[in-house]
Amino acid sequence: MTTAHVPTFVDLRALAAESSAPSPMPAGDRFLASRQWLNTPAVGVTISTLHLDGGTGRVEALADDEFVLVLAGALSIGDARIGVDGSIVVPRGRSFEWMAAPGTVALVMGCGVGPAGDGKPVPIDTSATLEPSSPPLADLLVGPTPSCRNFTDFRSASGEYMIGTWDSTPYERVAMTYRHCELMLLLEGAVTFVDGAGRKGTFSKGDIFVIEQGAHCSWLSETHVKKVYVIFRPA
Repeated sequence: MTTAHVPTFVDLRALAAESSAPSPMPAGDRFLASRQWLNTPAVGVTISTLHLDGGTGRVEALADDEFVLVLAGALSIGDARIGVDGSIVVPRGRSFEWMAAPGTVALVMGCGVGPAGDGKPVPIDTSATLEPSSPPLADLLVGPTPSCRNFTDFRSASGEYMIGTWDSTPYERVAMTYRHCELMLLLEGAVTFVDGAGRKGTFSKGDIFVIEQGAHCSWLSETHVKKVYVIFRPA
């Protein structure tokens, strides 16, 4: 009897470490061809690792808006050079040239929902000035209301796919059901989650993980937290 999957949190850095470049290498531009799709049940998005052992290429158009996070090496897209733990959003339908350092590996989260936009690649600026944003709902909080801030680098034409930087003072929140899928790269602090099956996990600075759509998770951060977020929230 197959046990039903309970939506939860997934350690993407650990999952990516287990991946490898396709062999033999498929034909076509390696930015599109040299990927391994990660086994995550995310809805509305795709998550893969991209293996580029140096070289250059040109992509005429992407099928999805793609968030690209460099795990090793360095990657240039157009005029932007992205180093380790740096990231960029490349809108679908956009042509671009790329250049990779030897040993470059990236994590890619793509979303093809809604109409295509007409923007250019957007490097994620984690040093951008953050503006006050809404805290969690009061009836979910355990203890004081935190002070939260946000900067959105990219929003898709549909408004359903958003990427940016967020921070918050410490807080505790009871479990809630995520109606969105969210990838996070922790820049500062640590967060502990408990999911609907009672599974507990703590992520710290440098960790990359995804909360699956439909996951029922609590949140506990005992220090200041700052993160890059990638959210797909269906309309």
